[in-house]
This record gives sequence, structure tokens and C-alpha cells, in this order.
Amino acid sequence: MEWWRKGAVELARAIAAGEVTSREVVESHLARIEQVNPAVNAVVRTMADSALAAADEADAAVRRGAALGALHGVPCTVKENIDVAGLPTTQGIAALAAAVPDRDAPVVERIRAAGAIPIARTNLPDLGLRVHTDSSLHGRTRNPWSADRTAGGSSGGEAAALATGMSPLGLGNDIGGSLRNPAHCCGIASIKPSTGVVPDAQTFPIEDIGLSAQLMLNQGPMARRVADVRAGLLAIAGPHPRDPVSVPVALEGAGGRRLRVAVMADVAGGPVHPGIRAAVVGAGEALAAAGHEVHEASPPHVEEACEVWRTQMNGELTLQLDLLDAVMGEGGRAFLHLTKDLSPQVGLAEWSQAQYRRNGIGRTWSEWFAQWDVLLCPVWTQPPFTFDADIAGPEGARATLELLRPVLPPNLLGLPAAVVPFGFADGMPVGVQVVSARYRDLLVLDVAEAIERASDVVTPIDPRA
Repeated sequence: MEWWRKGAVELARAIAAGEVTSREVVESHLARIEQVNPAVNAVVRTMADSALAAADEADAAVRRGAALGALHGVPCTVKENIDVAGLPTTQGIAALAAAVPDRDAPVVERIRAAGAIPIARTNLPDLGLRVHTDSSLHGRTRNPWSADRTAGGSSGGEAAALATGMSPLGLGNDIGGSLRNPAHCCGIASIKPSTGVVPDAQTFPIEDIGLSAQLMLNQGPMARRVADVRAGLLAIAGPHPRDPVSVPVALEGAGGRRLRVAVMADVAGGPVHPGIRAAVVGAGEALAAAGHEVHEASPPHVEEACEVWRTQMNGELTLQLDLLDAVMGEGGRAFLHLTKDLSPQVGLAEWSQAQYRRNGIGRTWSEWFAQWDVLLCPVWTQPPFTFDADIAGPEGARATLELLRPVLPPNLLGLPAAVVPFGFADGMPVGVQVVSARYRDLLVLDVAEAIERASDVVTPIDPRA
């Protein structure tokens, strides 16, 4: 049995039922990493000894009839900007290659408490500040669907590992689509939770995060199937004393009711690839066939939301540019400077005004979601680009900013946004994004799962040339 082909929930059930041991499952995934990782460079560090020891403990718990967590004995992978005690949180740069925290991040603590076993760390671009995963410390991650295409970023290592069967469940994060961009590029599922639902705390590079991260950064799960994303979210959600922004909240699901679904296949501010437009429309048709009320509609101020996101981020990054230049590699520096040069200058007045604008846009979207249960839209407006197209001069950087438009409003406004693969464009998988009002995290996953049932995208796959 090739246990690496199975999903996290399925594996947990099989381990609990005694159909397979956790050690067998962990060994299967470690062997898969050894087999396929050289082709994609998604995993940058394995944790074989500690993972196998944890698997033996998990098997002993099954034998003695102990209470088991929802992910008992299931392997998982962790992006290398999330703290795992005793291992470096490199953020993809040489300057942090020896930055070793003494405790787990809350999401790692929680995923372990649910019974999951971290087996490897995954790649990311320098400091997570690029949507193409190319680390100056670990090198480039290749897309398993086509070796010359980006795997997305910044959680590109996670997405490529999941898509190729190296892991059934992963942990990543998202301030500008970084859980959703790679899901689109690699044909997997993910969710950016509502702000505050999943706690966030780190040690490196600094323990206290800036305003952009406080408002817009979210930790979250990734997997091949929506059911596994849901299991991961439920395992890591809830307030934590290390995160003053985290909140206790009852998450809202669909509850079997007929939903009002808005479909935004075209996105204000630029073109949408015909194949991606067709995938979003097709996902809406699948929901209509399932009995939901589906119409074309767009929330207000989409372009303005993207502009305010850029103002918020650029205002903060500009202040840190000299430090970033000192520690980032050539590709990461190039992307930062190209995108900065394409954006208006952001001073204190503009940055302060952005806070008012963000609140106003949030209010209009909240009122809009009083009329609609969910929004379907693209993740990217284009298929995954070829390596380094994002830094091929001003036009490449501009095209990258344009294709990112659909992922930015949920970050700005703290909304839940799930991604589910549905169809292909230019031979590459397409992710459809499901967005809703705050704390409807389980609702967007319920809708994503309904779309998944009509999808023909199948992972895991072997890496392709």
C-alpha cells in the first residue's frame, strides 16, 4: 500500500483502526520525500529520527487504547518561517540559518496536540516576500506540474510537497496570498482563515510583528483535499496567550442550507485568462447544479482594496528597505525594488489615510456579504508564470502585481478565503477562491468541498518535466 497517496483524515482513521501503524505511514512519506524531492526541491530539512520516535509513541497509544487526537499519528510538514523547537527558523535566508527557537509556534504546538507528527520543513522565498519560491539559502522550488513554472509563494515548498505526496497536511502562512497562490499553482486546497481565528507567534526575526502583519498575516493549513484542510483548521484554531489578536469564536458553516453565491469571474483592474475565467464559471455552475442560487456579482471597491493593501505593505517595507537589502538574495531584492518603483510613494500621511480607507472598504464588503453567502473568484488571474518572470524588468513585476489582484482584499479585510482546484488553464491546474464574511471559515470550506466533488484535478502526482 502506498500510504503517501492517502489524505490526512483517511490516514488518521486507518491508524486508529489498526489498519496501519503510524511508523509505516511516516516511513512511507519519508521514502516519498527521498524519491521525488530532488526533482522539485520542496523539502529543505527532514526530521526522520524525531518523526519515527513520535510515530512509535503514537502506535503505543493505539495499542493501549488511549484517547486519540483527530490527526493521531499523521505526518505533516511545516514551512520554514514557522517555529519548530530545536530547528532553525531560517525564513529562507542565510542570516537566519542558525536561528533556533526554544519553543514551537502555537500552530505547531496545536497540530502536535491533535496527534500530528512533523516530518519535514519546506521551502519559501527570502522572508516570504515574493510570490515565487526561490530561497537564497535553499534554492528554487519547481512546480511539479511543469518544471519551468513557479510553484507560487510564499508557501510554495508546502504546496509542491503536498501535490507530490511528500506530505498529507502542511502549515503555511499568508499576508498577500501566500497560502492561496501556491494552492492555485500546484493544484491543492488551502484556507486563509479570518484574522484572529488561528494564533500567530514567532521568535525570529523578531518576536513583535508590525502593523501589516497584525492586520493581514494569517497562519493556516494546506492539503490535497478540503476535508483535510478543515481538520487542520479545527486543530489549530482558537485563542492563544502568545497572540493578543487571537479570538475565541464559533465558526459558521453552511448547515445544509441553500446558499446565495456571487460569481466574479472577471476582476476589476485587468484581464483574466480565459481558462481561469471558465474554471470560476464552471465552479459556479457546479454549485447551481447542487441546488444553490448562483448569480454574477462583484463586491464594491475591489481595485481600491488592492491599492490600499499595497499602500499598507509598501509603507512598512519602505522603512525596512536598507535592512532587507542587507539580508535578502538577489531575486528577492529585485522583486522588492521593482514593485516599489511601480507604486506611489508612501509617506506617513498616505499610510495613515490607508487605515481609514481600509475600514471603509471593510464596512462596504460586510454590508455586501449580508446579501451574499459567498463569493467565487479567481486566485490568480493568470496561470503560473515561468521562473523569474516576476523580476524580468518593470513589465514582469507589473504583470505579477496584476495577476495577484483577487487574493489581496481578503488579507486587507481579514476575511476567510479557501482555494479548491477546479479545471486547467494552459496545461496547469486552476484554483477557485471562495471568500465570505469574517468567521464564516467553515462555510467557505463547505462550499469549496461542494466544488471539489465536481473537480477533475487529481493529486498526488509524480513531478513532470
